Amino acid sequence: MHYQSLLAASALLATSIAIPLEPRQSPALSFDYDSQKVYGVNLGGWFVLEPWITPSLFQQFSNDPSVVDEYTLSAALGQSQAQSQLSAHWNSWITEDDFRQIAAMGLNHVRIPIGYWAISPQSGDPYVQGQLNVLDKAVGWADTYGLKVMLDLHGVPGSQNGFDNSGHRGSNNWQNTDPSDSLAKASITALAERYAANSAVTMIQAVNEPLTTNGQLDVNFVKKYYYDAWGSIRQVNGQQNTAHTVLAIHDGFQGVPFWNGFMNSGSGTDNVLLDTHIYQIFTDQQVSMTPAQHVQTACGQASMLAASDKWTVVGEWTGAQTDCALWLNGLGVGARYDGSFSGSSYVGSCDGKRTGTVEGLSSDDKKNLRSLIEAQLDAYSAHTGWIFWTWKNEAAPEWHLQNLTAAGIFPQPLSDRQYPGQCS
Repeated sequence: MHYQSLLAASALLATSIAIPLEPRQSPALSFDYDSQKVYGVNLGGWFVLEPWITPSLFQQFSNDPSVVDEYTLSAALGQSQAQSQLSAHWNSWITEDDFRQIAAMGLNHVRIPIGYWAISPQSGDPYVQGQLNVLDKAVGWADTYGLKVMLDLHGVPGSQNGFDNSGHRGSNNWQNTDPSDSLAKASITALAERYAANSAVTMIQAVNEPLTTNGQLDVNFVKKYYYDAWGSIRQVNGQQNTAHTVLAIHDGFQGVPFWNGFMNSGSGTDNVLLDTHIYQIFTDQQVSMTPAQHVQTACGQASMLAASDKWTVVGEWTGAQTDCALWLNGLGVGARYDGSFSGSSYVGSCDGKRTGTVEGLSSDDKKNLRSLIEAQLDAYSAHTGWIFWTWKNEAAPEWHLQNLTAAGIFPQPLSDRQYPGQCS
């Protein structure tokens, strides 16, 4: 369904059935996003590889600078080895016990990134498949432990941002590769069909982080795709007579206020949630901020989030105050914090922040982590909630929720505060 036709159909439906504007949830979901807060964690690096999350998978090609993402890793391995190594990874990186631990922390959601190639593989791609069988298990584990699942289409054909987290680092070429959005939409439809009847899967995200601010991806193309994705999910819901799955849309780096009035409760669309990602480490100015400035910046997000006219979650955030994590900015790329990123200036040393665990951080680093995490928990609960990035990794302690919790830095219970009132 196209943008204009959906608007017309929605207007007709609204006049004939008198869809109420509030609550925004209709019909009932298995999680009440109007009155309950989302407390979640991302299961990053599982079905979509990122070199900084699992550097061990990429170190076998340390002498080949062309291997920088899942696409080039799969091509370098060849189909047989890629199938063997990645299948082993899918079946071991996250297990049922991880879901048990996540639920025991008081979290209620997991966001699971997955690429189009796992769902709707395209001829000529080097990617391998088999992820969906493991995803089925994951959804079952979530159901067992009372967790809700947000399925996130993290990579689309041609890449929506040129980042390695899209599967293929380089050009932002989705609009040219998939000009009618049909390939991406096929993946959304397939996910909806597979999980529409499963009460654990409450949300499907249309696409992760479409980069609409660099001139390569038209925000109107993304808007149309969001309407098309909503229509595809609703068609599946209607065919299966199931509750209306939430469509999550990312802010495209435009910011939350930009999306007020778009697909809100008055537009004829229901169950739409806005996802924004808030990091404070990807510019020279951000990595040079003091710990107090990081806290102040986090607290300042609360009023912006509260003013959104639709459900809004901070779907990615971190305790990190540096970009020191090995390969965080891309395999072979340095960090702004220690001046090893091209064009950056030295702020401080990355010692202890590039490898190892939280236990290896300095006492000051641990205090600053706890303080900033608490501030973000408070600020990002101003609307619908938050989802931390990420549950685990191999060498980035500031980003490792499992490790942060075990070390007493991520609050347990979630309401515990060592630095109360920071955002008052």
